[in-house]
Amino acid sequence: MSPQIFVRGYLRASTNDQDANRARIVLKRFADEHGVRVAAWYTENASGAQADRFELLRLLADSGPGDVLLIEQVDRLTRLARADWESLKVAIQQAGVRIVALDLPTSHAAMRATGGEDFTARMLDAVNDMLLDMLAAVARKDYEDRRRRQAEGIEKAKSRGVYKGRPSDSALHLRVAEIRTKGFSIRKTAELAGCSPSTVQRVLSSIDNN
Repeated sequence: MSPQIFVRGYLRASTNDQDANRARIVLKRFADEHGVRVAAWYTENASGAQADRFELLRLLADSGPGDVLLIEQVDRLTRLARADWESLKVAIQQAGVRIVALDLPTSHAAMRATGGEDFTARMLDAVNDMLLDMLAAVARKDYEDRRRRQAEGIEKAKSRGVYKGRPSDSALHLRVAEIRTKGFSIRKTAELAGCSPSTVQRVLSSIDNN
């Protein structure tokens, strides 16, 4: 194994209530199996549909040509709309970083990349770029489908009058739900609605169950 490969692990969870470090053990084991060490970890709680993720941008700023960005799944990297995904790809390419995702087996070869294999490396990069685009599109569709189902749940909840209790509570619940359908993260929704992230989670759970 070439000692020149510098692996950076990226860990992301959508909300503060989720453990972004959950995948660390799996990624470390994967790196060990390929004879390399994860030299740096970047962890954050942010939506994959959010383009300006601080830790991801810091990872790219810290990276040099040939570094590996290691993720558990492609959707940990992106649930971005097409234009934002294209911008992120440009930033990744400019940094000279190769993406290795556990759910993208063809990308695993980057963990074994050595000098003198320029043609093979370029072919693998081309294949992986195509597959990454496909998986990024799937991840975005999944995100949009969940937002659509959530919006439908809100309308259903309104029509059935499922929000009971004090008027102030009902107003808060409706506000949380409506903010969330605009694509804001749990944390940002809580900030805009003036409540806690756990309250946002409870509201969304009640919608999903109706």
